[in-house]
Amino acid sequence: MDLQSRKIEFIQEFLKIQSEEAISKLEKILRKEKASNISKEIKPMSIEQFNERINKSMEDSENGRVIETSQLKAKIEKWA
Repeated sequence: MDLQSRKIEFIQEFLKIQSEEAISKLEKILRKEKASNISKEIKPMSIEQFNERINKSMEDSENGRVIETSQLKAKIEKWA
């Protein structure tokens, strides 16, 4: 059975679950797996990349391409 078929079968079985506890456990497993995958994708940047980011940030600040913390918080609150 290929991966796509297994996913579909899993979803079908998941939709039959009536136990909130079982769903919570599966959600926890999914979050843990996602976090693990994200940490595997994160790679440290080189000193050159770091300095480039600093220079870009300074340029953005000098040219007014910034956002106030309060505005950023307001935007983030709308995400939920």
